[in-house]
Amino acid sequence: MAEEIDYRPRNVKDILKEMKDTSELMVDLAYSAVLYDDADIAGEVLRLEEGMDNLEYHASIAAMLGARGVEEAEGLSGVLQVASAAEKISNAAGDIAKIVLKKLGLPPELKAAIPEAEETVTRVAVERKSRLIEKSLGDLRLETETGMRVIAIRRDHNWIYNPNKKTVVMVDDILFAKGHDEGVAILYELATGKKYKPTPSEPEALLDDLDKAVDIIIDMKNVSELAVGLAYSAVLFYNKEIAHEVEILEAKMDEMRYELEHWVLESAKQVEDVDRLRGLLHLAISSEIISDAADEIADVVQRDIELHPIFMLAIRESDEIITYIEVREGAEVISKTLGELRLETETGMFIMAIRRENKWIYHPGGKTIIKKGDSLIARGTRDGEGRLMELCSAKSS
Repeated sequence: MAEEIDYRPRNVKDILKEMKDTSELMVDLAYSAVLYDDADIAGEVLRLEEGMDNLEYHASIAAMLGARGVEEAEGLSGVLQVASAAEKISNAAGDIAKIVLKKLGLPPELKAAIPEAEETVTRVAVERKSRLIEKSLGDLRLETETGMRVIAIRRDHNWIYNPNKKTVVMVDDILFAKGHDEGVAILYELATGKKYKPTPSEPEALLDDLDKAVDIIIDMKNVSELAVGLAYSAVLFYNKEIAHEVEILEAKMDEMRYELEHWVLESAKQVEDVDRLRGLLHLAISSEIISDAADEIADVVQRDIELHPIFMLAIRESDEIITYIEVREGAEVISKTLGELRLETETGMFIMAIRRENKWIYHPGGKTIIKKGDSLIARGTRDGEGRLMELCSAKSS
């Protein structure tokens, strides 16, 4: 039986801001829980899902109470569409997490086949012996020391999304960090004061063509995260080109779902217990739901629905903002690779996509070269946005 939600007046802008941050974090955590078979992270996704149900309810009530005429009602109808889509994203992310928690079936060889370059997300509790306590993330420089960047912190029942260099780590904080596998042990030992003990895994014979399935799943993760981010960008900048790109990504996700389902059906011939593949079918369905919901957000722009100004404020005041920056002639970043620039470390901004002439480069890597006239879609902190703008602007003579 669903828990009854008590209505308490809240600022609709704050509600929408929290819905955006929560839905984006949930997608990242849910896929990581599946890729690394991590029940702790999966549990955190369901914790977030419960909160999202509450937020969607309050957003609906606040929007209805806020409409004082036909024009405001039209603008708030777009807000309601975005809020409803964000809640669908969270539900689908929750379903992905349940693949791990309900042991719906995933090939145990999956993690062994994940490319070493793929980032992992880890969850660690800060214990009393930790050297991190009462120090700011800026002072700790965890990304340099461990190769892991903290993407969120849960403190009791409250969340800090995209913490910045001034955020102070406290005892009993739950840190969520992203980076390469080798950094997990270092971060764990810093946070707990204990020696890290990796979970032992028994090697098994790989299914035929397992690499193909892993490639599809990682592509689904990347496309889902990008579609959600670009959807919010589309409404923030009221940009139909970006909204159209979300539509293209949604069609791409449909194709990937068909590919993964086909792989599962073919692989079922090789295994005695077909249930061990069942989770991949759930993953395919939930991934498509996420991309469909992102398309619903972008659809607000495609259909020329004038959004209420309060929504634009909510996105701009989000803990993690999304920005659209053009690389001007003479900019410092021109002809350099993302690896050389180290923008995430130097600015705190992550480049989600690059528009070059009439084409998009999705999920650009360290070898991607920045060129004059490129348009960057980036996400990160407000301070980082200013620094990135400086790097992409023409040098003063």
